[in-house]
Amino acid sequence: MKKLSKVLGGVALAALMATGALAETELTVYTAVEAVDLPRYKEAFEKLHPDITINWVRDSTGVITAKLLAEKNNPQADIIWGVSATSLLLMKSEGMLEPYKPEGVENLKKGFYDSDEPPYWVGQDAYVGAVCVNTIEAEKHGLTMPTSWKDLTDPMYKDMVIMPNPNSSGTGFLDVSGWLQIFGEDEGWAYMDALHENIARYTHSGSKPCKLAASGEIPIGVSFAFRGAKSKSEGAPIEIIVPSEGVGWDMESSAIVAGTDDLEAAQKLMDFAVTKQANEMYNQSFAVVAMPGIAKPVEHFPEGLEEAMIDNDFEFAANNRARILEEWQKRYDSKSEAK
Repeated sequence: MKKLSKVLGGVALAALMATGALAETELTVYTAVEAVDLPRYKEAFEKLHPDITINWVRDSTGVITAKLLAEKNNPQADIIWGVSATSLLLMKSEGMLEPYKPEGVENLKKGFYDSDEPPYWVGQDAYVGAVCVNTIEAEKHGLTMPTSWKDLTDPMYKDMVIMPNPNSSGTGFLDVSGWLQIFGEDEGWAYMDALHENIARYTHSGSKPCKLAASGEIPIGVSFAFRGAKSKSEGAPIEIIVPSEGVGWDMESSAIVAGTDDLEAAQKLMDFAVTKQANEMYNQSFAVVAMPGIAKPVEHFPEGLEEAMIDNDFEFAANNRARILEEWQKRYDSKSEAK
């Protein structure tokens, strides 16, 4: 509706509204949620609000974040759904988000929503770094099973590892941010220098490295744990490794874009995002969700993963995002796959 209002005159627009031709509100929603999951969220929300239609604009976290920043002075989205909390913290600092307190947000775990009152963003679920190892391919190549991040720098793994590009992938960025927090800045970059020697290529998808490991294209994929559990439940010969140093993580989160013409409809989608129904739906793809008492055990989800989640400094990740990505690009982008 807001797109049409820019090109229709006031009289013509009023006439169309009177006839009911524009009774339906269309929300443009930028998202990094896996494409396979989007139809069920759309169906559930539109069933509750038949007067509102969701139009998804979907890409990986890094691409969506860059798109939103590029459109800062001319926003095209009404709401952001399922994009990393670190990205939303960056957008908050740029004045790009509209604060809103969804009904029931106080029922979520502390730390799963912005500390400001009203909050600028709300978390939905957590995606956690892990390593997927194809046991058949590892045996074929004579590889021992890694138990730590530093194990992956051993020369035996040369060209045997794939991981996501953090400029494109939220999973890639949580890995890089996590390593810088686990090891410290200097040792963290030294670690990535050593790991780079063993990387076959960097993907533009966080789930792809695990999918490639599951299919046998590569022995080792740095990805997120739920993707590994899903691949294993589908029969893939993989083990999901929780590195001993700890694992980075981030949250899929939502926020309203400042200046939206459809604020009320956007608020309804934010209200839906914190409901028990929505959290139960998140649990179909994630083992850690925002509402306590909702998450059910996930088959093949690695033991000890939640305990291994680092005390994540989201402010560090958000405030240093541009610097970290620029440095990563300069050092390692030569092995990134074509977009």
